[in-house]
Amino acid sequence: MHIPDGFVSVPVAGVTTLASMTALFVAMKRSQTAFGIRRGPILGLTTAFIFAAQMVNFPVAGGTSGHLLGGTLAAIILGSPWAGMLCIATVLIIQAVLFADGGITALGTNIFNMAVIGVWVGWILTQTLEKLLGGAAKRLPLVGGIAAGFSVVVAAIACAIELGLSGTAPITVVLPTMTGVHILIGIGEGLITGGILTYLIMARPDLLPGETQKFQGWLVPVVSIFLVAGVLSLFASAWPDGLERVAENMGFIKLAEDVRIAVPTPLADYEIQGLGQIGTSIAGLLGSGLCFGVAFGITKIVKTNNV
Repeated sequence: MHIPDGFVSVPVAGVTTLASMTALFVAMKRSQTAFGIRRGPILGLTTAFIFAAQMVNFPVAGGTSGHLLGGTLAAIILGSPWAGMLCIATVLIIQAVLFADGGITALGTNIFNMAVIGVWVGWILTQTLEKLLGGAAKRLPLVGGIAAGFSVVVAAIACAIELGLSGTAPITVVLPTMTGVHILIGIGEGLITGGILTYLIMARPDLLPGETQKFQGWLVPVVSIFLVAGVLSLFASAWPDGLERVAENMGFIKLAEDVRIAVPTPLADYEIQGLGQIGTSIAGLLGSGLCFGVAFGITKIVKTNNV
């Protein structure tokens, strides 16, 4: 759902960028007590993992693919939608600037859709469902999975509205089309989110909020990130993602080619020229490492005093 340059108008990009900047400023302020010596590394690991996971597109119907957005997962693991926003925004900024994934002019819009709307819809639904179902830890994968799936659909609806307001496509057509394809992608998001939460509850509860046990070590999380970014990424579906498929079918895909603000980078499209698949692995590992470093650095900037 990464919107490229040319898909949204200047007014839409401006309004959503302003909204995103305001939301992230508030998130930085509200996150002052969300981190600490124990939670700080988990923000870095979560951000690195979501970057890696977003490299792995999975196929859905009609020659279309999707990938994890991760907003709900980040908010649940970090125990805070504010921290989840910072996590996803970090991933999106690094993707746009260093990997040419998502337009520079549309960066604020992408942050608004995925780091603000995606995270908050997932968090609110998770909290609501936990209250309705009793909040037992064993239900968290089901609750989180459902919330994650819905968050993808709502973010897609927001994207469709922005395309309609920009005059890119008739809203009466692009809205049901985007919604339909992202319902399928949302199912994948829900299954992945539920599966990861099931593993964490069973094997690594120390990575979840509210646990008093000590952080049990870096080995498994780091190895998992390396495997996803360096190995699983090589098996990602080559089919276009939901937004790209809709743009192709509706005929506005060329707008991304006509208006593209490229930042010179040797890592564009998660590749390193001349290295083939090894280049993809290296790009994934570099991106994951950078995401960890930036996210962990955020914990120092916010000057936390408490967990």
